[in-house]
Amino acid sequence: MGRVMDWAARSDHLGGVPRKTVIMAVSAFAKAVANLCNKSSVHNADTLMNLVRSRPPGVPLITVSNHMSTLDDPVMWGAFKGLLSLDPELARWVLAAEDICFRNPIFSYIFRTAGKCIPITRGGGIYQEHMNEALQRLKDGSWLHTFPEGKVFQEDVPIRRLKWGTASLIARCPVTPIVLPIIHRGFEEMLPENYNNGRRPLLPLCNKDLKVVVGEPIEFDVPMMVETAVLASRHVTPPLQEAKWPVLTSAGQELDETAQRSLYIALSEKIQSSLETLRLLAKRL
Repeated sequence: MGRVMDWAARSDHLGGVPRKTVIMAVSAFAKAVANLCNKSSVHNADTLMNLVRSRPPGVPLITVSNHMSTLDDPVMWGAFKGLLSLDPELARWVLAAEDICFRNPIFSYIFRTAGKCIPITRGGGIYQEHMNEALQRLKDGSWLHTFPEGKVFQEDVPIRRLKWGTASLIARCPVTPIVLPIIHRGFEEMLPENYNNGRRPLLPLCNKDLKVVVGEPIEFDVPMMVETAVLASRHVTPPLQEAKWPVLTSAGQELDETAQRSLYIALSEKIQSSLETLRLLAKRL
């Protein structure tokens, strides 16, 4: 984890100049790929734009989407009018795979400084070190984007079972985040994984139809879901081995590992259902 450069993620690093410079460059690249090289459309864009710019102070925002290519972020933001990601303060934070985005010091510096990326070790569990950083961003009232399926899937099939990382952040955050589902289509054609002998192209392909569909915020009654999880856990025999997860306090109640698992399943299933409903809608638009 020596390449993650926590110091480079601070907004005041070198007066914020590196972040502003690279965000402008990445935004220009994303706009070019989305709108000049390809044809893009965004449905219900105002819902996201309003939440990014005008949600109540201190209320965090989590956007969740399917994952069709390694360029979903930032290109899907480039499809929005008004350069949504141009303002460094308004731009999203995003959970990014350490083995892809943090392979060397140069990548690490760029993704940490300007990309506002939080390194996540796939398979490292929901309580790994930098999930606490993601939680802190939410406590600060920031916007965080996640790909809860956990990896790129380019097949046009129902949303797969979600990883629990996003659910754990919702449960652990003192202020329940606004959770907004987003589905995009066509990105698997812009950057196919098996383009040339099982490799993706060096540059995004052109003349593709890219579509981004923004849903409506998912409503969570977290206190009720916590109560249900606690009650359900009382009827489950705990494992014989020593508990590995810390006790979680959510909605005024303490949850052991069994209760946490029940809660994370319920939260994840609700997100998965919303994403799948939106995916079916996107196919008809």
